[in-house]
Amino acid sequence: WRPPQMPARLRRNDKELQMTITEQFKAKRCVFSIECFPPRQTTQMDKLKATLQQMQTLNPGFISVTFGAGGSAGGVSTAEVADYIQNELQIPTLAHLICMGNDQIRAAEILDQLEAVGVRDVLALRGDRSPTRPESPDFRHASDLTSFIKWKKPDFSVHGACYPEGHPEADTLLHDVENLRIKQAAGAEKLFFDNMHFYRFLNLARRAGITLPVSAGVMPIVKRSQIERTVSLSSASLPSEFTRMISRYQDDPASLYDAGIDYAVKQLRDLIEGGADGIHLYAMNDAAVAAKVYDGIRDLL
Repeated sequence: WRPPQMPARLRRNDKELQMTITEQFKAKRCVFSIECFPPRQTTQMDKLKATLQQMQTLNPGFISVTFGAGGSAGGVSTAEVADYIQNELQIPTLAHLICMGNDQIRAAEILDQLEAVGVRDVLALRGDRSPTRPESPDFRHASDLTSFIKWKKPDFSVHGACYPEGHPEADTLLHDVENLRIKQAAGAEKLFFDNMHFYRFLNLARRAGITLPVSAGVMPIVKRSQIERTVSLSSASLPSEFTRMISRYQDDPASLYDAGIDYAVKQLRDLIEGGADGIHLYAMNDAAVAAKVYDGIRDLL
């Protein structure tokens, strides 16, 4: 895939956006953002565009795009989706880039694609291990990828991720905090959290010298099918209030949907009032879920 020639009116750099992602975290008490993922088939791109247009009405500070290889994989690439968000919807965009399955040559190509469409914010991740994705010969850890991005594209802003309960492969929680310090030293500028124990981990991180702004990621659980996959990927513990909700409504889809939205709203309101620098909504490409959650927290934003 190669970025198309854009009309002159769409040619711009970060300074021409209303406010860059980094500037938002300096200026706002709490930044609201949304994550989307590239469709697996190119024929589904129009549907995603319609979803993103609906999400645009929620006025997110930025939208992140998970890693999609595109090309021979048959799906849509991250750069294609990021191009649409950044240049058509005029929303600052954060593009994911993973270690797994990528080497320095491929990573450099993707960075060039992002630069060509004006996207200069990258979330550096190791990526989930999978039989279909080989280990990277060049990037063992996300901090390695972070260093490479800062070397290859010094003007890019690189963002990092971690787990407030500790990464499943980390020996201890303090070891995970030390890994954050390494990411910060490598050039990471912001951190994402995607499960519980946020405040404890944030306190440990601050005591360890992690000064970056922190955005807490939350995924509303509105379908029974989401539960096992979410827990297996994050290794997160389940609060008693959450397990009671699942037990009560797991065989009642409509009630589970409403209860899942309500639970996410309560969690996000607590995070905002508790001082999170940002909240990142994993809406699973569902504009209706994003809108319902936003309605429940907009007064705090």
